[in-house]
Amino acid sequence: MISTYHSWIAAIRIARRDAWRSKGRSALVLAMIALPIVGVSAVDVTIRSSELSTEQHLDRVLGAADAKLTSSHMNAPLYQSPDAQNYAPVGGYEKYNESSGGMDKPAAEPELPAAMQSVKDSKTYAKVRSRYGILDAELREVDLASPLVKGLWTLERGRLPKAPGEILATGAFLKESGYFLGSSVTPRESTASYKIVGVYEMPDDLHNSQLLALPGTLLAPLDRDRKAAGGTGLDPQDVYLVKVGGEGFTWNMVKETNAKLHLLVESRVVLLDPPADSEVPLYTQQPKDLWQPGATLGATELAIVSTVVGLAMLEICLLAGPAFAVGARRSRRQLGLVGANGGDRRHIRAIVLSGGLVIGAAAAVIGTAVGIALTIALRPVLEDTIGNRFGSFDVRPLELLGIGLLAVLTGLLAAIVPAVNASRQTVLASLTGRRGVRRANRVLPVLGLIAIAGGAAIALFGSVSEMGSTVVAGGSAIAELGVVALTPTLVGLFGRAGRWLPLSPRLALRDAVRNRGRTAPAVAAVLAAVAGTVAVATYQHSREIQARHEYVAQLPYGSGLIESNEFTAYRDVPAVRETLSKELPLAVRADVDRLVVGKPGCSPYGDDAECGQAEIIIPKDQRCPLYSAPNGSESFSVAERKKLMADWRCQHDRFGVQYSLVVADQKLMSVLGVEDPGAAAALKAGKAVSFKKQQVRDGKVTVRLVKGRGETPPGSAPDEPPPGKDKVFAAYQVPDSVKGYGVELVLPPAAAKSAGIATVPFGSYFTLDGDASSEQRQRLEGALDKLGVDTSVRIEKGYEGDDSLVMLVLTVFAGLVTIGAAGIATGLAQADAEGDLKTLAAVGAPPRVRRTLSGFQCGVVALMGVILGSAAGLLPAVGLRLTERRAAADMVRSGIEGGYELATESLPYIPIAVPWTTLGGLLIVVPVGAALLAALVTRSSGALARREA
Repeated sequence: MISTYHSWIAAIRIARRDAWRSKGRSALVLAMIALPIVGVSAVDVTIRSSELSTEQHLDRVLGAADAKLTSSHMNAPLYQSPDAQNYAPVGGYEKYNESSGGMDKPAAEPELPAAMQSVKDSKTYAKVRSRYGILDAELREVDLASPLVKGLWTLERGRLPKAPGEILATGAFLKESGYFLGSSVTPRESTASYKIVGVYEMPDDLHNSQLLALPGTLLAPLDRDRKAAGGTGLDPQDVYLVKVGGEGFTWNMVKETNAKLHLLVESRVVLLDPPADSEVPLYTQQPKDLWQPGATLGATELAIVSTVVGLAMLEICLLAGPAFAVGARRSRRQLGLVGANGGDRRHIRAIVLSGGLVIGAAAAVIGTAVGIALTIALRPVLEDTIGNRFGSFDVRPLELLGIGLLAVLTGLLAAIVPAVNASRQTVLASLTGRRGVRRANRVLPVLGLIAIAGGAAIALFGSVSEMGSTVVAGGSAIAELGVVALTPTLVGLFGRAGRWLPLSPRLALRDAVRNRGRTAPAVAAVLAAVAGTVAVATYQHSREIQARHEYVAQLPYGSGLIESNEFTAYRDVPAVRETLSKELPLAVRADVDRLVVGKPGCSPYGDDAECGQAEIIIPKDQRCPLYSAPNGSESFSVAERKKLMADWRCQHDRFGVQYSLVVADQKLMSVLGVEDPGAAAALKAGKAVSFKKQQVRDGKVTVRLVKGRGETPPGSAPDEPPPGKDKVFAAYQVPDSVKGYGVELVLPPAAAKSAGIATVPFGSYFTLDGDASSEQRQRLEGALDKLGVDTSVRIEKGYEGDDSLVMLVLTVFAGLVTIGAAGIATGLAQADAEGDLKTLAAVGAPPRVRRTLSGFQCGVVALMGVILGSAAGLLPAVGLRLTERRAAADMVRSGIEGGYELATESLPYIPIAVPWTTLGGLLIVVPVGAALLAALVTRSSGALARREA
């Protein structure tokens, strides 16, 4: 035991001295192993530092309060989880919906006990005028002098507001709005301006654009101004921070608040000391597992992470292994002396393994230290990226030790094969420098072929099995490992091409084949990188072609739509239209209005009883039975569903537009590309134009004006519209082949006016006279920003998806890895073949031969790796696409059986396409670039060395 200990100590000392003497090679291997350790340790420290303890989280959420009370909008007794993240009404949702009708009733102001010290915190979102136009911001009111709010934010500069008209702003708001401390800011629909007197940040939400004011100075005035302009009022979210003293807000108090005040409670003492599950009524009413599903990684995610880590370690070992092998050969005389002085194979293996241990340990220490230092240096950047301040700088020694052991393990794994090969050499061969004749391993190619066949079979099986992508990924990894195992044999097959090559490439190829222990791992490393790139590129390219095929134009090519996204901004729409005509080269502009039920600024989706909406009524006998039947699609068999899906009553276009019922003249037909002359003639004659066959009967269409929310009476058909006042219009139905691009019915202005229906403008459809340049689009956006109107502009340009950037990034990544791996192999080859190069110089070879040979050595490794990697990378991409094809077929089948809204039984188009441009770049540009780069950085002359004694 003592002898083994001393022999390992001696081996480590020899390995440390050898590593120090060969600084270049040692630094190369150390950098390869340490680089992943830097990233992993930095990520570990960042994640741990960003994780808050319960106390830190409560300080940021509750401030100095004991609890936070929030409305659940149920207005009924409820049960909640201790962390207030889950809740349900007492008795379940079915009983609640039957008794109260749902969550539509407005929440009442809670009456908190007088003994509670409380402060109200109100928030809402609104649009604010900025230096560039308008900005969505969060508006907040709270008593800034209350001691309960301490810790909710940090005042960075300036002072707290002291009077109405003064506010605080977050740094994120100043950055987005272009304002600064001392600027005046005005909400979009407010008549009052507010001066920014201080800048603050919220540690838990650094990116939130928020304005903070004293109670009653910001939200209430804005609410009055919006109502005065005919719009809807604000609906702020109110929470209450409370302090009760004593033991704090206990679990019994939480349950009492749930029952009496119908509020959710986030309590400090409850979160610090949660009650048992048996004491939580929510978990007795329904199992806890329904509310708290497992947060652990799923099998697929865990498999992906494990595969990535495993492949990364494999690639490092493949690249570092030849370095240890070359180091062992460079030290073979020293190892021979060890054998001549009584050392056996165990000692030789120990010395080479100690090299991996020494460099792995150094990589662990240096990588961990650099990772921690990078985290400290980049802490502000990291906090800004994740949007949260660190709770503390948390370093977990055991976790960092585990990460460091990964580096040591990688170094040892990389040194195993060189250690075994070095121990097999005889003492005489080591002392004389002879390498001897070694037979090729016959077992490894057989295992490689078995792994390739088995992995391919598993991947193809995964494409038709329920496990899908997980099996495909596993099979592809096995097949790739098989190709890696087969690499030495394949390198030998490449060597047969040398007889047709000139001198320098023939020497380079012969050297690569003779030294397969050095060449094969480098080729395998290139193979792994290129295979991943080709797999992702093939999958991405196939998805791109599929998306191009499935693209549905929202408007005719070259047409556009500009519309206001605010119901209360109808007064500004004429100015928007004029700005559009001024900034873009328009051929036709068709102005469109919308029907209004109630006040002009009414929202059809609000709760105001004076507001409402206009709905197009479809006659009962023309409604799709799949939706109008009492039990929906369940009322029919699968065969009946298939038949009904082809019925004209169940056909519909899938376009998402803000308004399908518009008021416009015949210009709209021109913009929509409607060539039917009857449509324009109908609008001129005062008739409506319908793009949906189901809504027209006997040449007429019915529009129902519904006030309020329009509740459908109980017992009505599922698609029965709510009651209201009907207006009947004469209508012209366009042919079935004509697209409306989401517009279902067009009313002429005269028809709407004669029916007594009010209209307001909301936008314009238009066609361009040529193309709109980028400068013109930017000028339009700038002009619209100056108007302060929230608008959206859409111009149909056809499918614009482009995977060229993704492909370029993938090609560059694979190229860098390929050049790096080939460069490492070339450097090792030069160190290993220094004697051959000096022999060439001694027999009169020109100086450029050294440079040319180096370039071809690098190019040969890169070319072999790229060819093998390209072939190996196609398998996972094909498997994943076949998996998606099977899943799409299952979805169509289940959709038909379930009666979903499917208009066709045909399978979606899921192609498998090879990105030939990317492959061409990898097969041609990367090897040539690697060869040229290696030739440029190689010295053309080398000094002759004296003969070794």
